[in-house]
This record gives sequence, C-alpha cells and structure tokens, in this order.
Amino acid sequence: MRVVIADDDALLRAGVALVLGSEDGIEVVGEAADGLRAVELCRSAAPDVILMDVRMPGIDGVEATRRIVTSGLPTRVLVLTTFHHDDYVWGALRAGAAGFLLKRASPERLIDAVQTLAGGESVLDPAVTRDLVGQLVTDGPARASSGPRDPRLAQLTAREREVLRQAAEGHSNAQIAELFLIAESTVKTHMKRILAKVDARDRAQAVAIAYRGGLMNAAGEDPR
Repeated sequence: MRVVIADDDALLRAGVALVLGSEDGIEVVGEAADGLRAVELCRSAAPDVILMDVRMPGIDGVEATRRIVTSGLPTRVLVLTTFHHDDYVWGALRAGAAGFLLKRASPERLIDAVQTLAGGESVLDPAVTRDLVGQLVTDGPARASSGPRDPRLAQLTAREREVLRQAAEGHSNAQIAELFLIAESTVKTHMKRILAKVDARDRAQAVAIAYRGGLMNAAGEDPR
C-alpha cells in the first residue's frame, strides 16, 4: 500500500511516517506541506491512500480533496483532524473524502484505517460523527431545511434508514449487527443495497447524502 502524508506540521508528518513505515505492506511514498503539493503527489506518485490535513496553507485539504476526487485519481482520501467540531471535515466529506480520523488516534488505529481505505472501505471516526450529528440536532430545523430532502433516501426501507443512521454515527458493521441482533453479513447486504439506492460510491458518500438529505434529523423509525 502506497501512502502520501499531507500536513503542514513537519513533526507530525515525521511521526506518522515512522508509524506507517514500520508496518509491513505500507510504504510512505511522499510528504506534502500544502494542498497543492498534495494533489501533485497524488498525480505523480499514485498512492493508494493520502492522509490529508484539512487546515493547510495555499489550497486547504478540502479543496485538495475535491481536486483529487474530481480528477478521477484512484487515491482515497483519509482526513486527519484535531477537532471534533470542524466544518472542514464536513466539507471534505462532501468533496469526496473516504473517511476521517482524529489525529490523537492510536498508531494501531491509524494503520488499520489506512488498510481499510486501501481495501476499498471507509473509516468514520465515531467521535467526529457523533459531534456532526450533535451539530445537526443543535442547529435544528433551520439546518435540516437548508435544502430539499434527497429523494434517493425515500427509496430506503425502514431498516435500511436505521442502518444508514448508525453508519453515519460512526458505528461499524459489527456494532450495527449487535445493535439490531442480526448477522454482520446481513448488515453488509443492507449497506450494499443502500449504496445502490442512493447512488453512493462508498459508505462515506452515503453518510454525506444522509446528512444533506435530512435523514439525521428525521424521527426514528421502527427498523424491523
């Protein structure tokens, strides 16, 4: 797995590179201190994953993520953030980031996140997603009504809506299965159907659609 690290903190880059470089099967192929360089490295080094800080000089991590995704590059973006409440995280998710993780995460969690993204899945840090949901609840109807409800969400069954809500709160497939007393394979099947119905490329984009479409503000429904 080829990885690029984009952060304007040289010490943090060095620490992350040390952690990832010690893991068999992961190679750090470049470092960037600003968003423009991050995009250039994704084009030249073709990494599988880029760890993206959102607050950088020049173009920020949100715009860098947007350029990487819209250019069709295969690199998947993992946003690293210091703050729970960070509008940059929401912007990066909307721009196409495949996941986000707090910078204080353990080395093991960071390695697992890189491996997960490289494998085609998404990583949504529960601490960050819980706060995003909290912001929606605090902002109330005004935020929910800022745009029309996404008609794609109306295609979901009651169980699929509940599964998507739990995914949007950062819960893993295993945690969702335990909550609803169903098999993890059943949750995976629900997620595949959700992605198809809402036309999402991955779990992270489905979560963005759930936020924008007002699903996280809607009253709870019987998931049976």
